[in-house]
Amino acid sequence: MANENNLTSISQASSIAEIADFRDTHDAVDYDDQTHKVEMEFDLQSRRHYIAIDPDLLSRLRQVARSRGISLESLANLWLQKRALAVKN
Repeated sequence: MANENNLTSISQASSIAEIADFRDTHDAVDYDDQTHKVEMEFDLQSRRHYIAIDPDLLSRLRQVARSRGISLESLANLWLQKRALAVKN
């Protein structure tokens, strides 16, 4: 994304905030001649499921995840997996 001057080639921005500001006020179609095609793949089999979590519990989970240096999602998945495996059918 960035060139040797640490600026994006189209917006000349040097931060995510500057890029966002530029994109909020400019249309990508106006810069079509400065873009190029890229190959992309998507895993359509990948799924996410969302569940409601008590706000106080979510806050505590975030604290624990941060203290362990992992994402909230990783912590929740690890704990749920451990608990689910411990339950006998």
